[in-house]
Amino acid sequence: MRPIRFIAERVDVELPYESRPSKKPAAPVAFVWRGERYAVTELLSEWRDYGRRGKMERNMRPEHAARAEQTGSWGVGRQYHRVRTDAGRIFDLYYDRAPRSATDRAGAWYLFRELEESEATGE
Repeated sequence: MRPIRFIAERVDVELPYESRPSKKPAAPVAFVWRGERYAVTELLSEWRDYGRRGKMERNMRPEHAARAEQTGSWGVGRQYHRVRTDAGRIFDLYYDRAPRSATDRAGAWYLFRELEESEATGE
């Protein structure tokens, strides 16, 4: 896979069910970007980055920070999903676990980038 376009825009998503904890949501079954709905037909991969950055990097003891980087801590990190849509396009989306405000403590979904499969390797 190679990136063909960086997007970095907030999107609305449809999740397969609501029973999972909101800080570790399942991969979306669809998302809306610039008014167009994209149905997800395949989850290609997923990964997490719970690393602390900036001021947050220094607000924990090293032994606690090491564990938090593996399991996550409240409001820190991102959960990534690489998906193929019904039109055959491939996108990376992520859920940013940071709260938007004191009154809206949920994170937000972002469309990170669009990718293309490499013809040489089939990735």
